[in-house]
Amino acid sequence: MAFFGAGTTTTTESKDAELVDPPSDSISSLAFSSAPQSDYLAVGSWDNNVRIYEINNQGQSQGKAAYTHDGPVLDVCWNKDGSKLFSGGVDKAAKMFDLNTGTSQQVGAHEAAVRCVRWVEAPSGGILATGSWDKTVKYWDLRSPNPIASLTMAERVYTMDIQYPLMVVGNAERSIQIVNLNNPTTIFKSITSPLKWQTRVVACFPNASGFAVGSVEGRVAIQYVEEKESSSNFSFKCHRQDQNGSKDQQGVYAVNAITFHQGYGTFSTAGSDGTINFWDKDSKTRLKSKCPGPITATAFSKTGSIFAYAISYDWSKGYSGMLPSVPTKVMLHAVKDEDIKKKKR
Repeated sequence: MAFFGAGTTTTTESKDAELVDPPSDSISSLAFSSAPQSDYLAVGSWDNNVRIYEINNQGQSQGKAAYTHDGPVLDVCWNKDGSKLFSGGVDKAAKMFDLNTGTSQQVGAHEAAVRCVRWVEAPSGGILATGSWDKTVKYWDLRSPNPIASLTMAERVYTMDIQYPLMVVGNAERSIQIVNLNNPTTIFKSITSPLKWQTRVVACFPNASGFAVGSVEGRVAIQYVEEKESSSNFSFKCHRQDQNGSKDQQGVYAVNAITFHQGYGTFSTAGSDGTINFWDKDSKTRLKSKCPGPITATAFSKTGSIFAYAISYDWSKGYSGMLPSVPTKVMLHAVKDEDIKKKKR
């Protein structure tokens, strides 16, 4: 059964603005700040660097600041007011960059790579949550050098997202664990992913009622947290390409990124096939775009008017797929209502 219509295919990249001075290696993560005065975009990459760019209303960019890890950077996030940026990397460190002072410092550590960093804006104050390949999630109060709490996960943390009070952690072996951050040291629910292959990404709904899961098999699942809404759960195929002109033979590509538009509740998926899909999970429609290489990360600006996407190699085809023809760059797309606004039924 096809949950979504065929959509329309457009090539957006030629119309989009390219970020100046991009990273020199594959891009792992993108995050826009919510600072009121400017649109700042953070870019984490496998060249060990975190770069911060300022984006103006015309989509023009300029470098603002940068700092380094002692290994590839795997994730970035901002605090609520956009004054501080956080990052995690293969060097097992979580770092903080203060935009006001222009300095960085280590604020957390794990026994293995820090795969995910997310800011938690709780009523009692902000804390940093870090997820690691050491099978733990740790919570950090920036005033203390030690974690204020730690949560043991079922497996290595591959992906994590937070929409307070909901935290969803996607682990190895298709384990997904759900935490109510009002009780942050207890697992609220553990499930096995409804998708048959490795989890690549999770993303919480803006209203925190559920989450989307993307896998390496070119499939996305929509999951609600409460059992009473489980009848609304569904999954669908995406990021697949017909081979030899036949729908019976399809190339299957990983879903690398899922990002929700905070205003409309619609979302994007991006994959190894170089396509970006904008979806409406409620009316089940989509608009499709095509790019010249794998899409490794995506982000909406605070107002939802700019959509950033990173084109770089994602190692989905191993060393043999690392070709000079695959670019490494970040593109900025001016979002139109017809791209992302919910369609009338």
